[in-house]
Amino acid sequence: MSHTGSPDSPGATHGAWRATTTGYPPDDWQLLVRLPGRVIVAASSARPENPVRAVTEGLAGLDGIAAGRSFDSELVRAVVAAIYAESDDGHSGPVRTGQVDGGLAELLRSCRAAVETLARHADPADSAAYRQWVQSVAARVCRAAGSDGRPRPFGDPVDPDQRRVLDQLGEALGLRSAG
Repeated sequence: MSHTGSPDSPGATHGAWRATTTGYPPDDWQLLVRLPGRVIVAASSARPENPVRAVTEGLAGLDGIAAGRSFDSELVRAVVAAIYAESDDGHSGPVRTGQVDGGLAELLRSCRAAVETLARHADPADSAAYRQWVQSVAARVCRAAGSDGRPRPFGDPVDPDQRRVLDQLGEALGLRSAG
């Protein structure tokens, strides 16, 4: 593995990555590639008074992104390859912090835009896999740490604020109905 954790043989997925990205306009592709990282930021408690929790949650999110390499979806694997390629090239987008509610509202709009993009360009199985993968990244973040920053015991409920974020993400990704 390289220093960024990318696969040892990028050529193995490079062909599939190129074939998948050619069906998407550049802005749509960037939306799909950047969305998982934005989800990590939104799902994390990101409380400055508890940096251990923020790190634990961030690492869980990165692990969730990496887990996409083993998904049975060419699209998800191609997005993961693109994320690693961006980090290798040093061209990843800036992560903005700040207004949680304003940021969440924008993220939810981006999730809905991603669903529309997937409806136009992806087959239904790849669309479902991508949306479920993005939700699973958020779930890993929310379940990673308790309020003290230590790993959350299995079965412990997530914080109400994080539960709300997960529910809203699921709805925006078309995985849950409103209500």
